[in-house]
Amino acid sequence: VQLQAFGGGLVRPGGSLRLSCAVSGRIFKFGSGAWFRQAPGKPREWVAGITGGGTTSHVDSVKGRFTISRDDAKNTLYLQMNGLEAEDTAIYYCNRILDDRSVWGQGTVVTVSS
Repeated sequence: VQLQAFGGGLVRPGGSLRLSCAVSGRIFKFGSGAWFRQAPGKPREWVAGITGGGTTSHVDSVKGRFTISRDDAKNTLYLQMNGLEAEDTAIYYCNRILDDRSVWGQGTVVTVSS
């Protein structure tokens, strides 16, 4: 079982990106999902989460700009990022609870710069 995160890139301040996190492999039980990020020289921080039932939450610094969602038919987790700021520059990681195990994606780089 693997998670593959993609969708990062270079974007100007105020721009948008959508990150995706796809599951590969056979899964019997899908649990919660989350996005984390790690900026240069800083610890990894939780950004947003979605429960198995679909309840979402976001860290205060991204509320109103980022939205976590999930497409169960595609087994994919998303993070829609609007109004990007330089402070959002980081490696973004997805995490999902799959068959009661915590699984991490490999990370995708988001760079916000003019």
